[in-house]
Amino acid sequence: MSELTADTPQAGYASRSYRRMAILVGVGVLLLASFVFDCATGPGGYSLRTVAEVLADPFVHGARLKVIVWDYRIPVALTAVLVGAMLATAGAQMQTILNNPLAEPFTLGVSAAASFGASLAIVLGISILPAVGGLLVTLNSFLFALGTCAIILTATRLKGVGSETMILFGIAIFFTFSALLSLMQYMASEDQLARIVFWMMGSLSRASWEKIGLGAALLAVAVPFGLMRTWSMTALRMGEATAESMGVDVARLRIEMLISISLLAATAVSFVGAVGFVGLVGPHIARLLVGEDQRFFLPLSALVGALVLSLTSIISKSITPGVIYPIGIITALIGVPVFISIILTTRRERLS
Repeated sequence: MSELTADTPQAGYASRSYRRMAILVGVGVLLLASFVFDCATGPGGYSLRTVAEVLADPFVHGARLKVIVWDYRIPVALTAVLVGAMLATAGAQMQTILNNPLAEPFTLGVSAAASFGASLAIVLGISILPAVGGLLVTLNSFLFALGTCAIILTATRLKGVGSETMILFGIAIFFTFSALLSLMQYMASEDQLARIVFWMMGSLSRASWEKIGLGAALLAVAVPFGLMRTWSMTALRMGEATAESMGVDVARLRIEMLISISLLAATAVSFVGAVGFVGLVGPHIARLLVGEDQRFFLPLSALVGALVLSLTSIISKSITPGVIYPIGIITALIGVPVFISIILTTRRERLS
């Protein structure tokens, strides 16, 4: 009877799997701690213990604290977690199907399109769908983001279009909508300009339980759907030709994933505005920790993205007491160094 030792391939595989599972659990615990700390951070000076008690029993410290924690702080903290997970999941799937570590909704112009859709509603009151009332800005943002993903999806069907061409295509979309957004800003009044800038910087203040329910439902569908395609996605990460030789229908897989990415990215941006680089940083950190095995890479990307945006929410409330800074500014400060490091790493790999 053979025994599993540290030198056998089976033992090595089991050891790696246990280590990756431990990393998933560890990041999950960090996310939970960050969520509780986010709920405890804010004006009022309530202690972590007091807030934890209100989380367990809403009325233990009276109705006032229940309203503060359950009607404001928890929706904001949960929205940060959900939006971070949605953006990172979309980024991880996008990087895999395009085989490019720089691909994410922000760099491919999806966020710029959503910002333009929002500004169109703010400045001109134009909506793609009529009679949407107070949802005009959010719905316009969602539809423009979804439309941009549909354009990228259509581009994948063009003959001879590779992953690098799609990245360049996304950059062209980014600059096009950025120019149109500048036009809207030029035409806007002082009040409208303030609303556009607020939208462009990203904010968690628009959090609501309805949005949380919608985002959670979407993630509950998208993540299991992605996990059902882990074998095909891992094969695709080894190269399109390799994946096809292993029986993967690459064209169909890309379309399925782009539909998932479209819904995740468009929903996230319509909830909180343009928040860049979370879809880049989350998958990049997850790849460093567990590699390209999609069984661990996809859920860890979601957890890391949620953790990054949860920590961003805490930082945005901690820099100046009583002031909540736009989260888009902080994610950009975190994301740009990572973005540059990826570019330099990719360049060194190609030169070596």
